[in-house]
Amino acid sequence: MARAAPQPGKTFDHVASGGPGTRRGLWFYRPLEKPLEAFLVSAGVVALGEMGDKTQLLAILLAARFRKPWPIVAGILVATLANHAGAAAIGGWIARAVDPDVLRWVIGFSFIAMAAWVLVPDKADGVDAAVPARYGVVATTAVSFFVAEMGDKTQLATVALAARYPDLLAVVVGTTLGMLLANVPAVLLGHQIARRVSLRLVHAVAAGLFALIGVLALVGGHRLA
Repeated sequence: MARAAPQPGKTFDHVASGGPGTRRGLWFYRPLEKPLEAFLVSAGVVALGEMGDKTQLLAILLAARFRKPWPIVAGILVATLANHAGAAAIGGWIARAVDPDVLRWVIGFSFIAMAAWVLVPDKADGVDAAVPARYGVVATTAVSFFVAEMGDKTQLATVALAARYPDLLAVVVGTTLGMLLANVPAVLLGHQIARRVSLRLVHAVAAGLFALIGVLALVGGHRLA
């Protein structure tokens, strides 16, 4: 006897393993989950987490060095898409491979750990020396950002968000937009941003958002929207 399909809007708590991408028993998964939620949460988390991050400092340094803002923005876009697409693929694989109950704790504690991490300010020491400038502005920016983003909190946040949300495209587009929202003003306005914006306040808000997502994951049965 055929199993009845889950109804739209209801949790997917007892779905048998079907095929690639099926997330059995995940308390946070709905078959028709709106990609808009994944997109907005991903964009907000990364935009706040990126403020004062070493890659934002790198954007300011590159802007001062080359004085060509739009090629720098293009390089940031290329690097972020490549880096975060890979991170999202890892997060999606984790969601399929890890037991749902274990995954809930992994996601929860990962976000709580990042909440503490985001309160520690990054320094610009050495971040502009990742790649020699002889490759051109776009290539230099793209490779520098890709290298600087490896193991960074925004990359790890992308992994966790991709494990949290089944719509990987929405996560990647959202995290990429978040990177651009934080870095494009840094490229265009440079040190004026640092003087006018309270990074301590931004870090506190970002830490609160990371912690909230982590707590919601741990208590189970709750949604962000």
